[in-house]
Amino acid sequence: MTPPRAADEPASSTPQRRRRLTPDGDRFVYVLALPIVAVLLFLVVIPMATTAAGSTGGDGAAANYGSLFGGASGQALVLSVLTSLASVVCCGVIGTLLAVLMHRFDFPGRRVLSVFAVLPMALPPLIGAVSFVLLYSETGIVPRALSELFGIAPSTTSVGGVAGVILVHAFTMYPYFYLSVSAALAGFDGSLEEAATNLGASRARVWRTVLLPMLTPALVSGALLTFMMSMASFTAPQLYNVQTLTMEIVSARTSGNQALAATQATALTVVSIAFLVGMRWYQGRRVHRSLSKGTPGARRSPGSLLAKAGAGAGSLVLTVLLMAPVLVIVLVSFSVDSSWTHQVLPSEYTLDNYTRIVTDPQSLLPVSVSLQMSLIATAAAILVGAATAWVVARWKLPGRSALDVMIMLPWALPGTVIGVNLVTAFNEPNAGNLGLTLVGTMWILPVAYFVRFVPLVFRSTSASLDQMDPSLEEAARNLGAGPMRVLRTVTLPLVVRGVLAGALLAFVDGVGEYVASVVIYPPGLPPMSVEIYNRIYSSEFGSAAAYGTLQIVLILAVLVLSNRLGDGPRKKSTGATALPVG
Repeated sequence: MTPPRAADEPASSTPQRRRRLTPDGDRFVYVLALPIVAVLLFLVVIPMATTAAGSTGGDGAAANYGSLFGGASGQALVLSVLTSLASVVCCGVIGTLLAVLMHRFDFPGRRVLSVFAVLPMALPPLIGAVSFVLLYSETGIVPRALSELFGIAPSTTSVGGVAGVILVHAFTMYPYFYLSVSAALAGFDGSLEEAATNLGASRARVWRTVLLPMLTPALVSGALLTFMMSMASFTAPQLYNVQTLTMEIVSARTSGNQALAATQATALTVVSIAFLVGMRWYQGRRVHRSLSKGTPGARRSPGSLLAKAGAGAGSLVLTVLLMAPVLVIVLVSFSVDSSWTHQVLPSEYTLDNYTRIVTDPQSLLPVSVSLQMSLIATAAAILVGAATAWVVARWKLPGRSALDVMIMLPWALPGTVIGVNLVTAFNEPNAGNLGLTLVGTMWILPVAYFVRFVPLVFRSTSASLDQMDPSLEEAARNLGAGPMRVLRTVTLPLVVRGVLAGALLAFVDGVGEYVASVVIYPPGLPPMSVEIYNRIYSSEFGSAAAYGTLQIVLILAVLVLSNRLGDGPRKKSTGATALPVG
């Protein structure tokens, strides 16, 4: 029996250390949160509030917001919403059907098609829109080829206007549905479908009552991303001359009507956030969860030889359709500027477009601007995004959700809105921006890229932290390690792959960013995306496509590296849980 401890005898050192270090660790979370909250308030919340306040200027809030319900601004808002909803429907049909085709059927060419199914994600927004204009507009390759072969007038087979915008959205944004539905189908329990079939349910009823309800979270996720990206779209409306609200915002700012631009940006923000809240509410009405632990259903192969041939031919057609936008950009990048006029394909080819980019300082400048600005923004996103993810994961007091929403808010805002927010907030020195002026300087670009893409680092790091057992940090603190040493020696090695994966995605998105860049870039320092549009506007399609090809190659390389890094946390997590405890 252990003798009683005297009143003046010190307690055991281990419990005392645990009681002392645990509060220190918790306190460190809130101390670290202070600069994070300050940065997010300064760069996200205050600019948004400044834009909302700026919408009351000019002719006054009543006149500014009244214009949203009539005139050009009102029509642009309605057109933006309708176009975005149509894009959601088209992307939902294409992405869902393609996911079902890939995961429930086995046919010739399926593996190749599954690789190319996510290819549109490697296209920067501007290059994606340009490729569809080069392919399907009235002066595009497909209408011209049909005219040469069959005598069909190009105007009857071309796609333009609102239909062109929806076409670009449908074939560049469907991966949001495809990836989410594919993940849901990969984890679906095939025994549920078999049980419903054994009970006499038809195939259509099984889909309606079993499969679709289980796919609801995936469909909501795809719809959210597609709607947000469509509302934020600027490149396709610009190239097809469709006056959406993003076009109206840039037009109002260019004409000097800052109050109207702020009003339109605020309205676009409200619509995007309202759709986000509405879809979250719809998803939360029911719980769609399987409690069984069966295996996914096996893929079915086409029965007859004719069915296999049809499936193979369909796979080939889909592969060509998905590859065409990338191939046309690469092809045009070797064409001589201003030589492609009425021909179906460029008639003259050269390597000068690439040589000029490498050797001419003026042509190399946009590449240098994009790479440097993206690197600066990515470094800041790593620091703030990873730190915020850890703070949110270890936060125990009220306010955790507010911090989560604060850092994710830019992901729900169109790029034009973020650009207008920063221009409004940092246009001239005042108390709100601490006397800091960014408009007209090179620093506004990395700030905009940081604000737009820090959510990528945050979410990627959060996913890695979710797979990490907090008891590992507690064990290190109990052994006497300080909070910073715990982060450096325990937490960071376990989540570094997730941090790097998010950082790589943020970097490539910054390199290809156009929507916010066109609103804020300083004179004489155009990033690559803006230079591409300037070259297209000057009919220098070969030079523009050369820049675009460089972007595609860079993004493809980084996506491959990011996917490999994405496998790291899962493997490491599995290994960590296998270690003996105690």
